[in-house]
Amino acid sequence: MSLLAPPAVTCLFLCDFDGTIIPQDVSDALLGRFALPEWHDIETAWREGRLTARECMQQQVSLLRVEHGQLDAFLDQVEMDPDFPEFVRQVSARGWQLRVVSDGLDYAIWRIFRRYGLTQLPVFANHLQLLDTDRYQLSFPHQESACRSGSGTCKCAVAEKSLGESVVPILLGDGSSDYCLAHQVRQVWAKDRLLRYCQQQGLPHWPFTGFAEAVRRLQGREWLSELVNNGQNAQGRE
Repeated sequence: MSLLAPPAVTCLFLCDFDGTIIPQDVSDALLGRFALPEWHDIETAWREGRLTARECMQQQVSLLRVEHGQLDAFLDQVEMDPDFPEFVRQVSARGWQLRVVSDGLDYAIWRIFRRYGLTQLPVFANHLQLLDTDRYQLSFPHQESACRSGSGTCKCAVAEKSLGESVVPILLGDGSSDYCLAHQVRQVWAKDRLLRYCQQQGLPHWPFTGFAEAVRRLQGREWLSELVNNGQNAQGRE
């Protein structure tokens, strides 16, 4: 069987990082290990709606106290879902596209990706900058003032700029930073909180727990035919 999709179809996978490619939330792990304890108060303010996600992350990162070498040593212990590299290979073999869209830290993503030989992947994330020996600040190269989720990385804007004719967008994610984009894509491959959100909102989704399942799904053909047909039917009703 050919690996190629039908010529008229190109799948674009928009993949979250923390909790999806990496089973844990790397940002939370860094804060828990190296930040001043006030980061918990900032987290509470965000959960209560008094801060946007962008404001929360910016303030929390300013509380990190870790030398660069220690930061690298910590990140070098973080394990990726072991089947994600094979998922990347399968996507590439079909001539499809994959974008990593994260409201986390770009430095952490690149540090981990280098270890796994995945530096060819496009990454859209918040930019971590070293200010001094052990101080950091966060900037937001992919923010949008109109972002409905208030995130540092507006995933909807990244997706919109990546779409073209006959591109089928698919989101892979696990949490609240994916909620807005879940309404914009053709289908969501969902875990954890994002799965529950898709169920509550009645959004087209497929539940998964890891990339071994995602690889097996890619190797079938029924899901793609169903996805394309459902999209054509939806367009016909508009």
